[in-house]
Amino acid sequence: MTVAIDRATGKRRGEPSGRPGPLTRLKNGYQRYWYAYAMIAPVVVVLGVLVVYPLVRGFYLTLTNANSLNSARRIGVNEIEATYEFIGLDNYADILWGPTSYDRFWSHFIWTIVWTALCVTLHYVIGLGLALLLNQKLHGRTLYRLILVLPWAVPTFVTVFGWRFMLADGGIINAGLETLHLPTPLWLEDTFWQRFAAVMVNTWCGVPFMMVSLLGGLQSIDTSLYEAAEMDGASAWQRFRYVTLPGLRTVSSTVVLLGVIWTFNQFAVIFLLFGDTAPEAQILVTWAYYLGFGQQPRDFAQSAAYGILLLAILIVFTSVYRRWLNRDEQQLAI
Repeated sequence: MTVAIDRATGKRRGEPSGRPGPLTRLKNGYQRYWYAYAMIAPVVVVLGVLVVYPLVRGFYLTLTNANSLNSARRIGVNEIEATYEFIGLDNYADILWGPTSYDRFWSHFIWTIVWTALCVTLHYVIGLGLALLLNQKLHGRTLYRLILVLPWAVPTFVTVFGWRFMLADGGIINAGLETLHLPTPLWLEDTFWQRFAAVMVNTWCGVPFMMVSLLGGLQSIDTSLYEAAEMDGASAWQRFRYVTLPGLRTVSSTVVLLGVIWTFNQFAVIFLLFGDTAPEAQILVTWAYYLGFGQQPRDFAQSAAYGILLLAILIVFTSVYRRWLNRDEQQLAI
């Protein structure tokens, strides 16, 4: 058999050439998928304007001493130029290790962790209990589902303002407790009860989402698994432990991750419930807002630094959480 050899390249004729370079691949991909690029271009532009630019700009501000006194502004017809200076990582050092770091960061960080853990735990436990109940054959089950989803359907600001009126000194909750001759807590004034009220209101707002998600997961579990377990003599607890929980593993891991991210950054509940009247109940995101917009002079640089730290904390948590889930799944597969 004769094999033709190309004298110029030294390769067999018909043999595929080497892998093209990145520019060539990009050009070929554009020529082949130009319609897809055209379709996603508006989304990329919107994300760039609404997400990427503010993130880059915010990170730059963290490296300066920008505040409301040295930033560019207009007073009448006069344009005042920005005079803030580049200071490197001093803002991060001041937040994490400065003389007031505990009062300004660590105390709020600890409360944010406690707040997130309590709320997500209550969301999951109560949501799972309601999902198990609604997964049973009950008379009027559709009506119960509708009623339990209402707190999630109502806008958050309406829900929080409603709770604020009920938790006021002359509100319906204290009036009911007074009628029963029980103590009437200062829900919106005392630090402990402020935190208790915040967790309670956020639990009310967050349980329906967890319930609906877990109910969908329960309905996807094969009923034959329960029948087989029951025939083997498994108790209700054993069926829940060895059939229900493993069947909800994928759904649970996702909703817990989303719950942590949303609760960690839950601005509306704290801000609308207390405003700036509860400094000890502020979580990191509301404290960052207070620094940037709730005091004079407004500290834009430190507020932006808090935002970057929040993003970094959530990125680290998400990475560790997903890695832990993957490792656990590999162990179960073995």
